[in-house]
Amino acid sequence: MSGGALVSDTAMVLAAGLGKRMRPLTASQPKPMVRVAGRALIDHALDRLAEAGVARAVVNVHYLADALEAHVTACRTLQVTVSDERAQLLETGGGMVKARAHLPDPFFALNADNIWLDGPNNAFAELSRRWNPEQMDALLLLVPHARAANFNGPGDFHMDPLGKLTRRRDGRIAPFIYTGIQLVSQQLLRDAPEGPFSTNILWNRAIAEGRLYGLSFGGLWFEVGTPQAIRPTEEALLGG
Repeated sequence: MSGGALVSDTAMVLAAGLGKRMRPLTASQPKPMVRVAGRALIDHALDRLAEAGVARAVVNVHYLADALEAHVTACRTLQVTVSDERAQLLETGGGMVKARAHLPDPFFALNADNIWLDGPNNAFAELSRRWNPEQMDALLLLVPHARAANFNGPGDFHMDPLGKLTRRRDGRIAPFIYTGIQLVSQQLLRDAPEGPFSTNILWNRAIAEGRLYGLSFGGLWFEVGTPQAIRPTEEALLGG
């Protein structure tokens, strides 16, 4: 695997969710601490960030926050800053806005439960090579259905030849699935709503302005949203 220069040294790791789909495993632990192939889900993400050369991670916490904060602040591979959402769960968009002061322009963002195997290049280097701040407010890492393990949904986005994204059309299968990994400009967060809200609100504005782009990932991505997805993911990871 080859690396590459990164356009940012910082990633926001979204880890504050309730993990309802992962019950009963999340009855007594936050979803990012559920173990897959011998490692906590969030450790897989932090490991891949460090391998790519990302130096800092900003991790938001809410559900069973004390346990998660203690876990991530013990990380020795990169510097971790905690964004505290104990008082109110802010969802994906609100979480990024709250942590904004800790985030450079641009910054990577990823879900804490992501597991993937890189292709010829690591995901963050691929995003960095494609990044164009004059054109983009956000660049989303996408996979076609053939590269999305454990995924059975209709997909998320259509992408034109230049990489510009539009939403899945009603009654259609969209060819690309969002991996939960993106490269974000501070411009995406401008005039954001207060309190909890989904990043989808900001993406919709970027789509309307022609500034939401995607990149088809050359690796393999695993959907690990339920307990049933853990064993096939482990078999794939441990099997090489």
